[in-house]
Amino acid sequence: MTDKIFILDNLDCPHCASKIEQKINTLPEIENAVFTFTTKKLTVKSQHSSDVLIGLLQQTCDSIEDGVNVRLAEKEHTHHHEDTDTKKEYITLIGGFVIFAVAFALEHIFSDSIKTIYIAVYVIAYLILGGEILIKSCKNIAKGQLLDENFLMSIATLGAFAIQEFSEAVGVMLFFRIGELFQDIAVARSRSQIMRAVDLRPETVSLVKENDDIVNISAEEVNVGDILLVRVGDRIPLDAVVIEGTSQIDTSAVTGESMPIIVSKGSSILSGCINKSNVIKIRVEKVLEESMVTKILHSVENAVAGKPRIDNFITRFSRIYTPIVVLIAICTATLIPLFTDGDFTRWIYTALSFLVMSCPCALVLSVPLAFFCGIGASSQFGILFKNGIAMEVLAKIKCVVTDKTGTVTKGVFEVQHITAENGICENELLQFCASCEQFSTHPVAYGITEYAQKNGIDLLKADNVEEISGMGIKADINGQTVLCGNQKLAKKFHIAVSEKHTTVSGTKVFVAVNGKYAGCLVLSDTVKENAETSFGMLKRQNIFTALLTGDEEKNAEVVAERIGADKYYARLLPQEKLEKLQEIRQQYGSVMFVGDGINDAPVLAGADVGGAMGSGSDSAIEVADVVFMNSDMLSVVKSLEIAKKTTSVAMQNVVFAITVKVIVMILGITGIYANMWLAVFADTGVAVLCILNSVRILLQYRKAKSI
Repeated sequence: MTDKIFILDNLDCPHCASKIEQKINTLPEIENAVFTFTTKKLTVKSQHSSDVLIGLLQQTCDSIEDGVNVRLAEKEHTHHHEDTDTKKEYITLIGGFVIFAVAFALEHIFSDSIKTIYIAVYVIAYLILGGEILIKSCKNIAKGQLLDENFLMSIATLGAFAIQEFSEAVGVMLFFRIGELFQDIAVARSRSQIMRAVDLRPETVSLVKENDDIVNISAEEVNVGDILLVRVGDRIPLDAVVIEGTSQIDTSAVTGESMPIIVSKGSSILSGCINKSNVIKIRVEKVLEESMVTKILHSVENAVAGKPRIDNFITRFSRIYTPIVVLIAICTATLIPLFTDGDFTRWIYTALSFLVMSCPCALVLSVPLAFFCGIGASSQFGILFKNGIAMEVLAKIKCVVTDKTGTVTKGVFEVQHITAENGICENELLQFCASCEQFSTHPVAYGITEYAQKNGIDLLKADNVEEISGMGIKADINGQTVLCGNQKLAKKFHIAVSEKHTTVSGTKVFVAVNGKYAGCLVLSDTVKENAETSFGMLKRQNIFTALLTGDEEKNAEVVAERIGADKYYARLLPQEKLEKLQEIRQQYGSVMFVGDGINDAPVLAGADVGGAMGSGSDSAIEVADVVFMNSDMLSVVKSLEIAKKTTSVAMQNVVFAITVKVIVMILGITGIYANMWLAVFADTGVAVLCILNSVRILLQYRKAKSI
């Protein structure tokens, strides 16, 4: 069952969006539906076809909010009408404001001598500014939707007219419309800024044909194996391999790394990077839909679909908030004057101000927007969160546990020492070992075969090759049985290993021929430049750090001491890594695991937050919650920083919005200060401030990246 993604156009009210999502989830045809207001995307899990669902979804939206258009996300859609709507909104606001100002002047200059005239002018201004809201309110009443923002604003302002607060009735409607406009603009701009930053997909590419002619075609038409020309200054359009030319490539848009890399024939390059120095030809390895540029875009767009717990809490809270505030307003207008001073006009006015701020839009919108901005900010550093839940959990992480090879070390092994015994020379030992290891994808195997080739050693044909998980390789070469692997392999086949190798630091590969020990190759891996700094920064945040590796005890100890890890666990098989992770979680708390290999996939899936290095295996990247495109441990620290900042801003928004509304209500009920203008601020004003506070995340990290 695949997810189907729809776009809900013209849905501008977060509270209405929440009600639409809730109602869609009650449909028997829908297994699960999640709507993300910031991206306008509705993700639906259902066995029914998109054609069947689109009619049901449209019908559901129409029952709650008029004018919402449901369409498939894959289909192109023009938004020219949105510009027209914005211009219309400006004209309405300006026209309404001018007439409101005229009425206000007439009231205060001529007072009651022309009361009928200025009331008529107020009514005209009100109809211009609030006519659309009144019509929507009437339509929603017919649908049974009583407690939406249109109905509440209509009741509040018409009530103000009834108690002859004409200027406040029109003024409240004016500033409500202005606040709504600012809110829509702020959300739209924050979304477009993030999408522009991460949408690196090309529109056209330069295809090299068989006769070397260059033809510009759509990027979507390119197939695997096509040859493309990339000029200086062009963005790499698709994931590919260089087949001609040498150039510098700026990878900052994808990995966040500012230092250019050199690529030449045979180099793999990711789409989204920029060619800086020379023209190159590339062979396409992945079509547009599978290339990195599309993965980055989808990652950011869909990340907030996985709603954090705080977002789910706000959604549930908003369902009871409005009815409670309306009930308080009713009690304020009726019970309080009955049992106090009997001044119904004053308390009705106070109750009307409560209705103005009873819509929970600020709460419903500000939390997901904060996470959306946080995820967008992370992408600028090559950090791709797959959902908002991961970011929220990461902010509370107590432990960071990592793999060793390829995660805190470069994963590039070099042969440092060869010891041959029992009548076999060093070159022969290297030849046997490399001939076995050529079939393995392990970094150690790659280091051995590369070293053999550099030294002119010809690889022999190996038969009956068997890779023994977590131990090594067994193969038949020239009629002889050869074993290459670690000490576990030697013990399994009862090979007596020379004692002089046990104290040597480095990764050791023991070789046996026909059951007899033949020698040992010692390789060393290099710790990444920022690994020590990163672990130091984690420790200063009181985060427990540990190293899990399948490597030997001595090698793990050397690397752990070098980077400053609190603990290390060596000689672990994949299932043993998961067991250790669970032990660490029980002892220290929630755990983030960072790895890169196929064997890390179970641990990544089992951690509270799984982080995969971008240079790692596809399986590791697939199961991870966050991907570090530049494969740098500093990105782990940065992800923690942004996660904490984002959750902090989301909580600030919630506390600020609720506090302001409660304070305004207390001021009104206690009789200290009751004012509909203040109520407008507590509603749309607070929403705009919360939006700006969320966008601050994006601006802060964009500025930090540019320094």
